Amino acid sequence: MMHVTSVGAKPVCRLSRDIPPGACPRAQRAFTLFELLLVAAIVGILVAVAVPGYQGYQDQVRFTQAKADIVAIESALERYYAQHFAYPDTLAQAGVGGMLDPWGHPYQYLNIATTKGNGKVRKDRNLVPINSDYDLYSMGKDGKSQSPLTAQASRDDIIRANNGQFVGLAADY
Repeated sequence: MMHVTSVGAKPVCRLSRDIPPGACPRAQRAFTLFELLLVAAIVGILVAVAVPGYQGYQDQVRFTQAKADIVAIESALERYYAQHFAYPDTLAQAGVGGMLDPWGHPYQYLNIATTKGNGKVRKDRNLVPINSDYDLYSMGKDGKSQSPLTAQASRDDIIRANNGQFVGLAADY
């Protein structure tokens, strides 16, 4: 049997031989400052390791989505060409206007047949146009781009090159 008496406002449990083990509650133990700091350090290390890996995974997913979008837009442009025997002046004419890349920027399109000069067309490291029909690309993570693929602002672009035979990162072309 457990005997509980009050001393002041707190109940006190007196132990006797008839009380089964565990019948009286133990005093609660608090965490020490050292234990709290140790847990905070472990959590910080785990976050420092996990966040870059997760961001790399997100970048890879966005890159893959941009490639898939470019292939889908390319299909819409080819359907337009089959019906009108010419490529559209804008993506909206092909029914894919207003599409945003995974970073929230509009896809870039340039009908080379209606462009005067080579100033705006995408060019490789030898300054040769990478397409002869049209340019289609995402400006990538930084949202910046320049005509030559060798420019620093263009290295992260996801491009269509060789008239659709290559779709991928400008740095890999």
